[in-house]
Amino acid sequence: MTLHQLAHARAGDKGNRLNIGLFARDPADYPHLSAEVTEARVMALFAHRGCTRVVRYDLPLLHGFNFVLDDVLEGGVNGALNLDGHGKTLSFLLLGMEVAPPG
Repeated sequence: MTLHQLAHARAGDKGNRLNIGLFARDPADYPHLSAEVTEARVMALFAHRGCTRVVRYDLPLLHGFNFVLDDVLEGGVNGALNLDGHGKTLSFLLLGMEVAPPG
């Protein structure tokens, strides 16, 4: 199943750093998401964009996580040659990740 079926996300950017907040739709799925959506899996998912580091901050009281990804925006809005250097839409890349069904 895709992560989108279990969670929702919001992304933002600052320079060449991407910030993605990921939150369980059902709080009961939080432990499952914690096991499935690791720093290593997120790093692998964004490797094609040049990601050099991922740090996951757990937010158990909010049933979510904050992922900070370095060097993933091709230099950021002012430095990138792509049409949209913003990280706002990249939460959909994360939500497309395949995860095992809970339970």
